Amino acid sequence: MDIIEVLYLSYDGMTDSLGKSQVLPYLVGLSTKGFRITLISFEKNNLLKKHKSQIEIITKNSDINWIPLIYTSKPPILSTLWDIYRLKKTVRRLFKQNNFKIVHCRSYITALVGLWVKKKFDTRFLFDMRGFWVDERVEGNIWNLKNPIFSAIYKYFKRKELTLLTNADYIISLTELAKDEIKSWEKFKNIDLKIAVIPCCADLKLFSKANIKQDQLKSLRERLKIPENSFILSYVGSIGTWYLMKEMFDFFKLLLEQKKESHFLIITHDNKTNIWNYVNDLAINSDNITVVSADRTEVPYYIALSDYSIFFIKQVYSKKASSPTKLGEIMGIGIPIICNSGIGDVDAIVNNSNCGFLINNFTENEYLQVIDKIVHHFKFDEKDIINGADNYFSLDKGIEKYYATYKELLY
Repeated sequence: MDIIEVLYLSYDGMTDSLGKSQVLPYLVGLSTKGFRITLISFEKNNLLKKHKSQIEIITKNSDINWIPLIYTSKPPILSTLWDIYRLKKTVRRLFKQNNFKIVHCRSYITALVGLWVKKKFDTRFLFDMRGFWVDERVEGNIWNLKNPIFSAIYKYFKRKELTLLTNADYIISLTELAKDEIKSWEKFKNIDLKIAVIPCCADLKLFSKANIKQDQLKSLRERLKIPENSFILSYVGSIGTWYLMKEMFDFFKLLLEQKKESHFLIITHDNKTNIWNYVNDLAINSDNITVVSADRTEVPYYIALSDYSIFFIKQVYSKKASSPTKLGEIMGIGIPIICNSGIGDVDAIVNNSNCGFLINNFTENEYLQVIDKIVHHFKFDEKDIINGADNYFSLDKGIEKYYATYKELLY
């Protein structure tokens, strides 16, 4: 196959953890399959200064032409319009020098430009929607619909959502549940939309039980000063917007009452103040809590310390389209999960992989049922969990799905 030029547009930065885990690995893989990729991303200035050289090494080694633009955050709304203008200007300049066949757009903001590119330059338009972004803005309390400005913006983007889906040559959904939801909408009941499902995949070479060295694991435990006999419940990732920290601490407090040696290990880059507020409010002994930050390459070891890993997420409409990145990463290490139902394809994945417990209603009774099984040494099969990670979240399989989508767009 001749070299095919692809223009990839992302409003997320490559210096963000999301860009590092959920954009670059796919593009590096696709660059080995006959695609020359130009990547435009919007970077937060402080992160760009800190990590630019690291991203440049990755992109140059894969012959990816990375064009970082500085993300504008203020004033609200106008800053986004300014970013869209700058993106269009940059894209127009690039088309004078390149013959792009595909414009691949991550989420809605860049897809607005992608649709413009399709109409102006006759390229194939891939709408990698990532989730129900418009509804996320409302349910995440970012857009208050009581404010007439945000109400108007919401209605505008809901109309644009239909336009983008209608005009995309291919759509990527994170979940089967979201794919079915879209196809159930009145506008699309008699239209054969081309939708591929590619979840948030995990680098199962990094998040691998086989790569965990026991001496390093023991050293980490000693450094954290977690007693040898501790039962470790972990949480990994951000603690804002969607994640129900109060409910997770409620669960841990009950666990601690039933299993005195329990320890809650929280791995996050977010502000730690809220975490300690929960600890104080629930009168949990701080000796049973450890809060740390870790580089991505260190995270597998922190997960590997765990007996179980927990995450609770708000059960709202937009989460039908959500694929928690942490799920595949935790499963890759072979650690069982405690999570809630009603989030994307999580129910099906947990049940089919036999990899953990599902909570439905965040009640004390439900928590105690799970805790009773833990106290009585219920065991999940580590091999089942790791096989489930490979079945659902393999990065290699995700790259192959993108490759198949690209080929279908071209031929």
